Amino acid sequence: MRIDHAIIENWVKPNTRVLDLGCGDGTLLKNLQQSKAVHGYGLEINSENILRCVANGVNIVEQNIDEGLSNFDDQSFDTVIMSQTIQTMQHPDKTLLEMLRVGKECIVTFPNFGHWRARFSIGIWGQMPVSEHLPFEWFSTPNIHFCTFRDFDVLCKALHLNVLNREVVCRRSVSQLLQYWHPNLFGETALYRLVKA
Repeated sequence: MRIDHAIIENWVKPNTRVLDLGCGDGTLLKNLQQSKAVHGYGLEINSENILRCVANGVNIVEQNIDEGLSNFDDQSFDTVIMSQTIQTMQHPDKTLLEMLRVGKECIVTFPNFGHWRARFSIGIWGQMPVSEHLPFEWFSTPNIHFCTFRDFDVLCKALHLNVLNREVVCRRSVSQLLQYWHPNLFGETALYRLVKA
């Protein structure tokens, strides 16, 4: 299991209603259904991922998240999750507010573009970073809003959102030792659990 999925699983309460936005192949939601007995739905736009969700036994809705979540009532879910997708949204700020309209709380994860490897790639090589966590070339990336931990903290404050939990994920052992000391520099992936203030 991916380490960020394990953290999300710890944050989700058993027997709750979960909406997973940009759910990919449905792996996270499937795991939550099995381990936490959640009742969930995934939203996805990619047809291949939709077929994988069906194969995984995940309730799936084909929907473009950028067009909003007007088909869901206020507070109709306990938790709304968006894993590794917010940086691909046209308006991440509006997406966050919609997530907290339809859910009591939300969980957001994203790649940290302030990680030292990204800075090194731009600063030394003069090129946009390509890595395991950022596997796309600049011309083919779905990422349109590059964000760091610090940027996201500022956005949460501007939107009057309370951070219930914030975690840092990185895979390399040296970075793991330093990630809590300076998450904006050494954290590869950010995980936030949020509610309205």
